[in-house]
Amino acid sequence: MFSAVCPETGEATGLVTPHVNTAAMNAFLAQLAGELPPDAHASMVLDRAGWHVAGALQVPASVTLVLLPPKSPELNPVENLWHYLRSHYWSNRLYPTWADLKQAATAAWRAVCLVPELIKSVCADTALRANQV
Repeated sequence: MFSAVCPETGEATGLVTPHVNTAAMNAFLAQLAGELPPDAHASMVLDRAGWHVAGALQVPASVTLVLLPPKSPELNPVENLWHYLRSHYWSNRLYPTWADLKQAATAAWRAVCLVPELIKSVCADTALRANQV
């Protein structure tokens, strides 16, 4: 699951993929850029996972990647989203097939990420801390 959120507006975008790698990240970045209004620019906070810093990463002109210092996930607003999804939807469950997993991941993401007030609530504390650093 790839996702980007705006803690201020509660908007979110996501992509469910069977793999987490540079090709999937490129697809997600292209999707994100395609969803932005023509005059908008997105800053995306990321950890330093290999697919976030790969030489083959294709970052659209309308997106800037902001890499966090090592071992600082508490500064990334989307980390709270992952914790929330795991605690409310994804933990202690068995998904026998990729199709089952994809369906569960998509349903959970939609239940949370299509509700702007919930995104603001879940992700805002991290965003406020990041602005204070």
